[in-house]
Amino acid sequence: MEMVEFTPTREQYVHTFGGVAPQMRIKPGTALRLWSDDAFGGALRSVEDLSSAKVDLRFVNPQTGPFYVEGAEPGDTLVLHLVDLLPARDWAASAAIPFFGGMTGTDRTVNLQPALPDTTWIYELDRDRNTVAFAARHSDHRVELPVEPMLGTVGVAPAGGEVRSSLVPDRFGGNMDTPEMRAGATVYLGVNVEGAMFSIGDGHYRQGEGEACGTAVEGAMTTTLIVDLVKGHAPGWPRIETDTHVMAVGSSRPMEDSWRIGNAELVHWVSELCGLHVMDAYQLCSQIAQVPVANVVDANYSVVVKAAKRLLPRAEAYGGIHADLRARARSLGPL
Repeated sequence: MEMVEFTPTREQYVHTFGGVAPQMRIKPGTALRLWSDDAFGGALRSVEDLSSAKVDLRFVNPQTGPFYVEGAEPGDTLVLHLVDLLPARDWAASAAIPFFGGMTGTDRTVNLQPALPDTTWIYELDRDRNTVAFAARHSDHRVELPVEPMLGTVGVAPAGGEVRSSLVPDRFGGNMDTPEMRAGATVYLGVNVEGAMFSIGDGHYRQGEGEACGTAVEGAMTTTLIVDLVKGHAPGWPRIETDTHVMAVGSSRPMEDSWRIGNAELVHWVSELCGLHVMDAYQLCSQIAQVPVANVVDANYSVVVKAAKRLLPRAEAYGGIHADLRARARSLGPL
């Protein structure tokens, strides 16, 4: 299997899905090893660096990409299998950004209270122990947290010639901020434009469900993935498959609409996978679905609705492509 490595220069960073020329053309079946910067573009390196002075929200979540996938046409399904996610620095940053986050007034949820204090936390990575260290800013408390790498952003160019900020999650994927986007997962995205034009970025060394303060443990990441393509069968919204679950991601506001989108997508997917009438799939999903909240901070909120494969008859998606990609990933050997 061909392995292509790509590290963007700062001039090659992009901050939108859509509206950008491709960095390169690749064929389905190609493995990529991609470096991506953290959400702040490396601007927050110490607790003295404050987002109000260092971060412009118009230029956060720098993307690595886009990549033109040969043969991809609108209505097809782009398949990205995440083989490995490796922290690319020995530190990461998180921040409480003024008027941004789930527990503060924002430009969307306005109140008369002042912004929460502009605060930065730096997390030190211990590669031997595979932990990052949380150090409290207002006490001597310190705790080692397990590293659980994930990608905040995975997406394709939107439909209709739209150009969307890398802060936004929607049908095209984007800034979904779900911890499910980790090594071993296969992502299915509907292709909207010729070549699909996918990008990734926003590496998190770990993140709690909801990303309540608006930022995770944000760090540069080296991601190894395999790109594939299924002709036709485009999902309406992003889908994720792991060894144990199938899941759908809905992104909207208010959050119950995100939940409805994810539920509807999962019901229809389970109906297709298992040969069930939609009403039977609805009943089954009502009894087995789990609903982890991905984020409550972005322009749209993202909710994941998932079902365990062991509870589904014949839960083999897209002709078993996930299992095939897992086997192909093993053939790459140690990374």
